[in-house]
Amino acid sequence: MNEIELKYGCNPNQKPSRIFMEDGSELPVQVWNGKPGYINFLDAFNGWQLVKELKAATGLPAAASFKHVSPAGAAVGLPLSETLAKIYWVDDLGELSPLACAYARARGADRMSSFGDFIALSDVCDADTAKLIKREVSDGVIAPGYTDEAMELLKAKKKGNYNIIQIDAGYVPAELERKQVYGITFEQGRNELHINEDLLSNLVTENKELPEAALIDMKISLITLKYTQSNSVCFVKDGQAIGIGAGQQSRVHCTRLAGNKADNWFLRQAPQVLGLQFVDSLGRADRDNAIDVYIGEEYMDVLADGVWEKTFQVKPPVFTREEKREWLDKLENVTLGSDAFFPFSDNIERAHKSGVKYIAQPGGSVRDDLVIECCNKYNMVMAFTGIRLFHH
Repeated sequence: MNEIELKYGCNPNQKPSRIFMEDGSELPVQVWNGKPGYINFLDAFNGWQLVKELKAATGLPAAASFKHVSPAGAAVGLPLSETLAKIYWVDDLGELSPLACAYARARGADRMSSFGDFIALSDVCDADTAKLIKREVSDGVIAPGYTDEAMELLKAKKKGNYNIIQIDAGYVPAELERKQVYGITFEQGRNELHINEDLLSNLVTENKELPEAALIDMKISLITLKYTQSNSVCFVKDGQAIGIGAGQQSRVHCTRLAGNKADNWFLRQAPQVLGLQFVDSLGRADRDNAIDVYIGEEYMDVLADGVWEKTFQVKPPVFTREEKREWLDKLENVTLGSDAFFPFSDNIERAHKSGVKYIAQPGGSVRDDLVIECCNKYNMVMAFTGIRLFHH
């Protein structure tokens, strides 16, 4: 087919709505189940591009969790540690396939933001990945294919209305892309820039030791930023985004937002959080919400008498600010990517508090020397890529 009618546009009052090929050719997608909406397809197509590039850059299966046209998480399929499996609520599923590990990481990095996500998978969706998806709150999935068992599992989700999209992995879009705003057509060349080692070879700091794992994390950060609404900053560790700051007008606000998310990801791994004893009837989403409040400044919202009993079997002690800082000081070897240059060294100071060791950014600020000086103070490694990755 060359057209798919949608329920409505971004909002219910925006009708009619459809996706179609302007040249009359066949669409490169097929909807196997459900009725995806306008935003669903925006998330699906952005997510597919991201995971396709991650797979090409790393050679590993990749997954992304999208919400409102920005990734809440993105990752490649590295094995999960016992701790990560527990904080991602998949420790009861046994050994997972690489693709399922990729989605567990993408979904688990920021579970609050991933609630109701649209999923993108670089590889054929297998049963392990489908089992994981089936029990999470999600709007749909896009992948280059599905095994029979995976399709059966996913079709049973959301009372049979779960959105399942298959995309032609060989599809190549036109070199020029267009969109309309206020009845006016915009046209530009597609951003076909390849994120590779050459872009990351200009190391401008005194420390120029860039291990292979950090190089992979740099690629993940930049490819993730390529499909994240700007301004944006992405923290990555061990093959997955752990904090994404998207759509902020100020770069330091991006860094703070992403850094706070990275901190929360690591705080979830603290003994005080791993030891929380939830009431048996509390679902995963409610546990996520409770953890988010417990590790934040409003912790009394879940610890007050008459309230904690609804969430915990045993009242947990306050996770003090000093205890949280002591735990966060153990976070290290984090990679930070930025879609545009850092105009001030305050971004580096904030990144340092979240364990950042490696940085990839375009460079080109009039204050580059001050930013480099701040990186040298903390013995960081910083690459100037010379490329900007704005996405709107």
